[in-house]
Amino acid sequence: MGRAAGVQIIRWCGEEARTTPWRGDCSTALLSPVAGASGPSIAFLSRCLDELAAHGFSKVLTSALGPLEQTPYMRAGFRVEERLVVLSRGLAHLPPPPRTPGICLRRGRRADRAQVLAVDHLAFSEFWRLDQRGLGEALAATPRSRWRVAVSGTGVVVGYAVTGRAGRRGFLQRLAVHPAHRGRGVGTALVLDGLRWLRRWQAEQVLVNTQVGNSGALALYEGLGFHPGPPGLSVLSAGLSP
Repeated sequence: MGRAAGVQIIRWCGEEARTTPWRGDCSTALLSPVAGASGPSIAFLSRCLDELAAHGFSKVLTSALGPLEQTPYMRAGFRVEERLVVLSRGLAHLPPPPRTPGICLRRGRRADRAQVLAVDHLAFSEFWRLDQRGLGEALAATPRSRWRVAVSGTGVVVGYAVTGRAGRRGFLQRLAVHPAHRGRGVGTALVLDGLRWLRRWQAEQVLVNTQVGNSGALALYEGLGFHPGPPGLSVLSAGLSP
């Protein structure tokens, strides 16, 4: 296993994978193979598990994978950790922004990061929470991105959204609202702000994913015209023995 810019690289028999600690958890690794046309081989995935165990990790996770992508992982001993649903909508017709008295939206700043992560930790379960690195990765995940924060009249960040753009396709990368401010239109305002930005740049479609059991997020997205796609997207995991 070699190092590249702080990232662990596993190479074996012509296959390669990138690994990083999962959102600051040094006991859990995120495994991202550089897959060929047929995906990573079962033998290579088994090799990755052995190397990660030897380096002290006790668990490994994948990024979100579709049903066909999951096959070699499942055969190598992975299981489903979280089931996700992907939703999409076109951008031709957008509803008007809601009224959010006492809340304004503005560009996110470096000085906002501590407050943004505090909101993120309140809005998500431990598995999905971002750290500084995770927030940076969300902001850099697409060629263009928009980071907006919702701020109360006292200057406190109560919500944020990261929207990405790659060509004609948009992605709602992250949305979080402080639990005390839910139901007041903050999430709706942040989503529509991102959708209008995407439309100004001539994007035609936007995608978002969330956990199957996240009824609040699903209700928000479906209420804004998003439609769920085919099921089957999942994050996989495997336990590791030293």
